[in-house]
Amino acid sequence: MKNDEQITSSPEFSPLAFGDDFAPLPEYKAAGTTEVDFSGLLGEPLKLHEDLTSGCGGQLWPAGMVLAKHMLRYHRDRLQDARILELGAGGGVVGLTVARGCASLQHPLYLTDMVEMELLMQHNISLNGLDDRVRARVLNWGEPLSQEIIRLKPDIILAADCVYFEPAFPLLMQTLQDLLALVPTATVFFCFKKRRRADMQFLKAARKAFTVTEIEDENRPTFSRVGLFLYTFTQKQ
Repeated sequence: MKNDEQITSSPEFSPLAFGDDFAPLPEYKAAGTTEVDFSGLLGEPLKLHEDLTSGCGGQLWPAGMVLAKHMLRYHRDRLQDARILELGAGGGVVGLTVARGCASLQHPLYLTDMVEMELLMQHNISLNGLDDRVRARVLNWGEPLSQEIIRLKPDIILAADCVYFEPAFPLLMQTLQDLLALVPTATVFFCFKKRRRADMQFLKAARKAFTVTEIEDENRPTFSRVGLFLYTFTQKQ
C-alpha cells in the first residue's frame, strides 16, 4: 500500500449525510481507500480507492451507494446468470459490490467509463481480488458499442449518478437506447441525485424513450428526501 493512502471504515451510509446542494464537482480530498460493507450485507468489506486526480468519478457518490445497497438487498440471489455492465462506473462501487456479494455469477461483470477512469477501475478490481470476475473497459457514451460489448449482450445495466453534466445527456441516452436495442429484454437500474432542473429533463426524455418505473426500496423515504431517485428503464412494449 502506498504511504499516502489511508484506509477508513465507512459508517452505515445515510444519504442525509450529504448536503442537498451536492455539487457536481466535489471538494478535493486526499487520495485514500475506504471500506464499505453496507450494514453487514457484505460479509467481507469492499475496498474502494478514491482519487479525484482523473475526474469527479474518482470518489464515492450517494447514488452509487444507494444503488449498490439496493442490488445487494433485493437482487443478489437473482443475478447468477445475468450479463452485467455498469455505465459511468467511476471507481466501480456498484459493479464491484454486485461481484463481491453475488459469488455465483456465471459471466464476467463489466465496469465501463471514460479512459481517464480505466486505471482506477482496474486498481479497485485488483484491490478486492476480483480480477477473474470483473473487467474494466472504456465505453464512451454516444459512440457505437464495441464488439466485445455486443458479444456480451448485457441484460442488466447499472447506472448511478450518470446525470450530472447536461451536454452529455443525449450521449447517455444514445448509449442506453443502443444497449436496450441490443437486448430488448434488458433492465437498466438507474439511480441519480437531482441537482438542477435540467436533471429532470433527462428523466422526461427517458420516459418518452423507455418504460420508466420507480423502484420500491425500504430506504426510499430516506433517500428521496434529499433528491435521490431509483428507477428501472426497460424497452417499451
